[in-house]
Amino acid sequence: MTIGFELSPNRSAGLHDTLSDRVTAELHRLILIGVLPAGSALPIQELAERFATSAMPVREALRRLAALGLVDIAAHKGARVRDLTLSDLEDTYRMRLTLEPLAVSLAADRSDETVAQRALEALDRHERHLDAGELEQARGAHSDFHFGLYRASGSRWLVRAIEPVWQNSERYRFSARRGDSDPHRSHDEHMRILQAYRAGDPAAAERAMREHLEGAMTRMQAAIGPG
Repeated sequence: MTIGFELSPNRSAGLHDTLSDRVTAELHRLILIGVLPAGSALPIQELAERFATSAMPVREALRRLAALGLVDIAAHKGARVRDLTLSDLEDTYRMRLTLEPLAVSLAADRSDETVAQRALEALDRHERHLDAGELEQARGAHSDFHFGLYRASGSRWLVRAIEPVWQNSERYRFSARRGDSDPHRSHDEHMRILQAYRAGDPAAAERAMREHLEGAMTRMQAAIGPG
């Protein structure tokens, strides 16, 4: 197996990131964009050589990614990128449908125009990056939109619970997006969520989020097929 990438110091998100943080972030990125597709082996020593580091940061990164559900680690077999399956997709979205409508409902009950403006700006960035074909940047803007609203719920534990299922679903979303003839189709759904939040209407925000997630799951089910 040859892995054609290396760790860049410019990928660090902050001055105080550890080497494990940077390896985790880069492996996470490569899994999401498909450079490391489902089923890929993740040999620690080879990754350490590619990243010009010791095995310890790689081992820690793999443990973190396993905790997010992106990597499977088996004794005596090593680590591999977790498979994309219909059952895993549906299980992931069952959890998202439980957590995220609740989060936006709580957020809408304490609606704040500053939060709404930031969410709208994130949506604008999302559309601009999609138009430019910049899928990784579009993914970041999409995350900013959703988590800006989730954090506005005021529940730190709810946001923490959403994080791992969100990260797992991103693999499916990114995979489906590569073959999507209309990558802008979710914009109206996002706007309905934002409008309900802005109106301070918890029931409407919950309903709009539920419809958005159900639509996304349907599109991903079609993309992944029956296998």
